[in-house]
Amino acid sequence: MSLTPGRNCPLHYRYAPGALAAPPSGHCEVLYVAGGLYGNEPALDALLDLYTRERGDKRLVFNGDFNWFDIDAASFRRVNERVLGFDAIRGNVETELASEPGDVDEAGCGCAYPPWVGDEVVMRSNLILQRLRETARRFPALRQSLLALPMWMRIDVGGRRVGIVHGDAQSLAGWGFAQEHLADLGHQRLVREWFASAHVDIFASSHTCLPVFQALPTEGADFAPIVLNNGAAGMPNFSSAHAGLLTRIATRPFDGPERRFGVERSGLFLDAIAIEFDQARWLREFLAQWPPGSAAHASYWQRITRGPRYDIAEAQRDATLPAEPLSSQQE
Repeated sequence: MSLTPGRNCPLHYRYAPGALAAPPSGHCEVLYVAGGLYGNEPALDALLDLYTRERGDKRLVFNGDFNWFDIDAASFRRVNERVLGFDAIRGNVETELASEPGDVDEAGCGCAYPPWVGDEVVMRSNLILQRLRETARRFPALRQSLLALPMWMRIDVGGRRVGIVHGDAQSLAGWGFAQEHLADLGHQRLVREWFASAHVDIFASSHTCLPVFQALPTEGADFAPIVLNNGAAGMPNFSSAHAGLLTRIATRPFDGPERRFGVERSGLFLDAIAIEFDQARWLREFLAQWPPGSAAHASYWQRITRGPRYDIAEAQRDATLPAEPLSSQQE
């Protein structure tokens, strides 16, 4: 397959897994990681309400693609100003919005879609990005702020090292933490190598639109490496359920009915927390920006109203590979 716009991953999107083997930017007891907000303001309201309920030493990181459907100028400004009030890294959407006109043809939407995504979806995503870019160019200061965002972040929670990325351990648009790839035995071996190079215990990611918590048991280790992909904060993640999801990593359990699944390991609580937003309001706001016949409506309306064909039981996994000895992993 040729690397056409929307499937191509530009060189400037890339980094080595070892780049994350760096001192943390901070420590906390409760970490929220929320990727794929996609310009959904009701979801942002609900997410911030959840975060406000948390007590103690806490931190919220938006790990990219907080823009997408927000082509209304006022909505775009509100989303970005609110998100940038917290920690954030940029996803492919923010990277492309911050790019100059002469730099946009190579990447298209910057999604780097894999082969299982149809060409018509890729084409429509490129159109969505083009339309969103028209809005973004009305806000040069916000674009500069997006450009200044890092591509990854390191934070420690309860003494465990968390690598926060948008895509995967090699690219901000990488699909290496997609649930489809993580089901492959050979790919699990590669991911273990990424953990060893990055010297992290946890990777928190997004980008691929479906959630997955993939554990990689390691013989002799008290904490097996685990990938925590929250799917999407601003879109449904499971069949017949409209809630978004965020990843919560904390030294204490979550207090509330929004927990959907997770695991406790060595005193650390790793959970997928539902973002129960005002669906009726969101449908009105989405249709006002993307009516029937538009690119986003064609690509996303069914998911927004019905959810994907994906269940919670598919999202929480242990490795299909046997546990590997600690000597082959980071010490």
